[in-house]
Amino acid sequence: MNWTVSRLTLALLLISALLMLVGASVGSGGWQDVTWMPTDALARQIAWDIRLPRSLGAWLGGALLGLAGALAQGVFRNPLADPYLLGSASGASLGVALYLSLVGGSVYASDWMMRWGLTGAAFVGAWSAVLLTLVLARGASHVLRLLLSGVIVGVVLGALTSLMLLTQPHVLQNMQGFLLGSTAFVGWSACWAMLGVAVPSVLLALVLAPVLDALSLGEATALSLGVPLQPVRTVLIMLIALTTASCVAQMGLLAFVGLVSAHWVRSLLHTTHRALLGLSALAGGLLLLVADVLARTLLAPQELPVGVLTAVVGGGYLLLLMHQRSRQGAWRD
Repeated sequence: MNWTVSRLTLALLLISALLMLVGASVGSGGWQDVTWMPTDALARQIAWDIRLPRSLGAWLGGALLGLAGALAQGVFRNPLADPYLLGSASGASLGVALYLSLVGGSVYASDWMMRWGLTGAAFVGAWSAVLLTLVLARGASHVLRLLLSGVIVGVVLGALTSLMLLTQPHVLQNMQGFLLGSTAFVGWSACWAMLGVAVPSVLLALVLAPVLDALSLGEATALSLGVPLQPVRTVLIMLIALTTASCVAQMGLLAFVGLVSAHWVRSLLHTTHRALLGLSALAGGLLLLVADVLARTLLAPQELPVGVLTAVVGGGYLLLLMHQRSRQGAWRD
């Protein structure tokens, strides 16, 4: 399928707007509890204060992960690179586990101080993991060393989190919502926080897009074009860490969103990174918004964790892709 950039952009925006309307109209009862035009004050307040910010937050979080996925695949020159590759997910999990162990409470708490404390712990944990990866890799000059350091940091921090959950079972019960991923508690404050990160991140990514185009030709070519690899790659990794941590801090661990959205855009068209980054952000927002609506409707009135749906859909997409590639390879042989 050969999509032009403008057509794909328009399609993603229109579908996202339609699903935003659906998300603001669907209640806890699923499709049987749809209110397209609320008439009473209570229904309007529920739609405005609960459903709409949740849908908008899901779209913004998905856009951040989609942008991070496209950046990661450009930096590492690998279409299967993931935003969590540098240990940010393990760092965020450890940060939340430490916070719950020291302060107590639950990720389902409605108190704003508790919620923002958890958000800050996840954000700091994700950032700390990426910084530790850079320290172990001695900068961003060698991609292979960076990848190995990210794997080591992710495994070690994941083991520390597992050890803490093993010795303190109440922490595991309290942080299940974070580990499974949820958009249920995203409010207007979280939307504004993610929007405040998304806008400058997209602008900076678009400015650095030509650098990613040069990197796609190889490090030697990029150096011959005058690209300072070490500082530019460090800035790109910091941008990946910022966008990933901003989403994970608000919604927990959401698997495959960044990887699948960027990879799906690449499969539809071949273009420069400037278009690819924007389209990946739009695709990521749409993907997480679809998962949010499905999480509320598939087993209504029971709600599914959004992270479980993204893992199933993302894993299924990759398995289908592998099956198609293997059949094509067998046909060529």
